[in-house]
Amino acid sequence: MTAVTPFPADGRPLLEVRQLSQQYFLRRQKLFAPRPILKVLQDIDFAVRPGEAVGLVGESGSGKTTLTRMLTGVEKPHEGHVVFDGVDVWSGGEAHRRLFRRSVQVVLQNPRSSLDPRMRVGTSLLEPLRSLKIEGDHAARVLEVLDQVGLQKSALERFPHEFSGGQLQRIAIARALMPNPRVLIADEPVSALDVSIQAQVLNLLKDLVRDLGLGLVFIAHDLSVVAYTTSKVYVMSSGKIVEVGKPLDLFRNPSAEATQNLVGAVLSVESGLAGNALA
Repeated sequence: MTAVTPFPADGRPLLEVRQLSQQYFLRRQKLFAPRPILKVLQDIDFAVRPGEAVGLVGESGSGKTTLTRMLTGVEKPHEGHVVFDGVDVWSGGEAHRRLFRRSVQVVLQNPRSSLDPRMRVGTSLLEPLRSLKIEGDHAARVLEVLDQVGLQKSALERFPHEFSGGQLQRIAIARALMPNPRVLIADEPVSALDVSIQAQVLNLLKDLVRDLGLGLVFIAHDLSVVAYTTSKVYVMSSGKIVEVGKPLDLFRNPSAEATQNLVGAVLSVESGLAGNALA
């Protein structure tokens, strides 16, 4: 394995990117002209530690999706490092990449997109264990995870269409937990849910961070949701991290223009009724 100089042992991140940049070559405009380059990420530093919930916010097109692809190993960066547990993912060897794929799992915005509608929930939950070739008592693991997300054993015999949106998101979280990950990346996990259900899913994620010591990367547009769920927020704009801090500090006293724009787009109940954006 190729080791990367670690942070101090008592504060080393589980997952981080260091000076990460990403670019794509576009189609030539003329036959012999050089291919234009689109720079999507520039000099990104980002980290999440055990038992820490970190928020990632930014307007559409800011680079959040591309950074997520870097954090999950879907894409290799043009420059910089993606580091899991102190070892570079792309130069650490196949054994470490297998560990990385097992240890970093994603919860998507729409739980229906991660569940086969023709497959019973019990079978869907077993899929990650089979695809990652994880051995052990699979039946016991399924029951353990169901308990962690607050679902009954009877859910295993039912199909996705038999559940509400909130229940489906719990199932999607359970599926992500099956390989016993160390980092959970939640990409807009409550934006498709009714407001009355959002708090239940957010509380579940907070409990998992606390009880399992997970690192949570929470990606969202709703700043109130981010402030409720996370203890640290990175603000992205035009492919760069423009501000980092505690959520309430950032949202009450934003200094970067991108943060100010995000805060200005949020309506509280009182100011919304008055027709004014959050100050």
